[in-house]
Amino acid sequence: MRSIESLIKLDLAFSIMCLRHKYHRPMVRLSRAISHTGDGHLYAVVGLLAFLFGGEQGKTLLVVGLLAFSIELPVYWLAKNTFKRERPSEISQLIVSFITPPDRYSLPSGHSAAAFLMALNISHFYPQLTLFAFTWAVLIAFSRVVLGVHFLSDVVLGAVLGLGCTIVSLAIAGG
Repeated sequence: MRSIESLIKLDLAFSIMCLRHKYHRPMVRLSRAISHTGDGHLYAVVGLLAFLFGGEQGKTLLVVGLLAFSIELPVYWLAKNTFKRERPSEISQLIVSFITPPDRYSLPSGHSAAAFLMALNISHFYPQLTLFAFTWAVLIAFSRVVLGVHFLSDVVLGAVLGLGCTIVSLAIAGG
């Protein structure tokens, strides 16, 4: 129980630090744009482009991505509705949400899960894009904290969920 209390204190302190940083206001606009790239539309475009122009490698990327998302989404939904962790702005009056989150609960971050799922999938099939893919995933995860809709632990657990689902999918699909 003490470790959970410590995690909550760390989450609150990190969120408040981000939201009180002198550059926070300019970061909100950028974070909205970055976060929006993780809404899902871009993932479909990447999968379609890989399928159409990536040969067998691109087709396998699409299959692995679809399989990984078919695992990730139900696990994500079950975790959200099991943990029922309130959003940061509901836990502390010091935290402001700059966007309307897509669902009620914050743990795990679905944007982070999807971003890291895609980053690992892309980097597995196109290693030359590894740095770009993971930088993009980290930026999406961090943007969710800056926007006040997730705590640090939400995005870390989301990342773990996305990576895990991709690893399982690669093993199943033989990628």
